[in-house]
Amino acid sequence: MASKFSQFLTDNKIDARRIIAASKSIEALRTEDRRAKLAKRTASGDKPAADADAKPAKPRSGRPVNAVLLRRLEAGGKVSGPAKQRLVRALNHILAGRKKDPVELRTLF
Repeated sequence: MASKFSQFLTDNKIDARRIIAASKSIEALRTEDRRAKLAKRTASGDKPAADADAKPAKPRSGRPVNAVLLRRLEAGGKVSGPAKQRLVRALNHILAGRKKDPVELRTLF
């Protein structure tokens, strides 16, 4: 029996290589992410950082979806929560390009 995830991929004609490529472009660290990490690392505990007033945007993870994760999903194995979120972000990116509605986490897992 196919998992809900693999059934979704076949129904929407999405190739696994497409998911990997989309995730790589979405989750790749950019210059502003590296600056935010550096500022957080160099800020000491007693004095706040210079931009303490403005809440920084959530940085990208830097960890894209990979082939091992996709194989584990198609086999019906267990996957962590952050990996599921990265996968849903990549799928929604692909579906947005096809002008389809975004998918929720609960419909895939």
